[in-house]
Amino acid sequence: MALSDVRWLRWMPTKVVLAVATLGPLGRRLPAPGTWGSLAGLLYALVFFRRLGWEETLAWTLIASGVAVAFTGEAARRLGKSDPGEIVLDEFIVMPLVFLGGRAGHFAALPDWAMLLGGFALFRLFDILKPIGIARLQRWPGGWGIVADDFAAALAACGGLHLAAWIWGWR
Repeated sequence: MALSDVRWLRWMPTKVVLAVATLGPLGRRLPAPGTWGSLAGLLYALVFFRRLGWEETLAWTLIASGVAVAFTGEAARRLGKSDPGEIVLDEFIVMPLVFLGGRAGHFAALPDWAMLLGGFALFRLFDILKPIGIARLQRWPGGWGIVADDFAAALAACGGLHLAAWIWGWR
């Protein structure tokens, strides 16, 4: 059974599926849920990924993204919407990708606060505006489209952060 075939989630109560996909109250009770999901993802990245290399970060994020595809797709199906704003698991899961190559690369030129703030801001910018083809990814079916555009936005933010750090340290 394929991950995109979410029959394995169909037995779960809607309350549980929605709680996972919306990160509880972050997606359902707060204004600007994508921003709150991204902030939670920033904390997630700091706590669990700060000391991992880019390979481990990418591997764990790919695994988590697969699970997110299933949960977000099933939650969207149950809500009867294609990409509901209250689903924020996608923003949460991909946030570690923004900081790939962190201290080992150009980021060492940036103070920690600038790296975190810049990465968060760039991710939100790419997630909201969806430039450079990111919007097309959102058209993929089900959870694939919900997660893929955020995955691409996180990688674009990572590239932007590396560029900013290179410029900062270049002087």
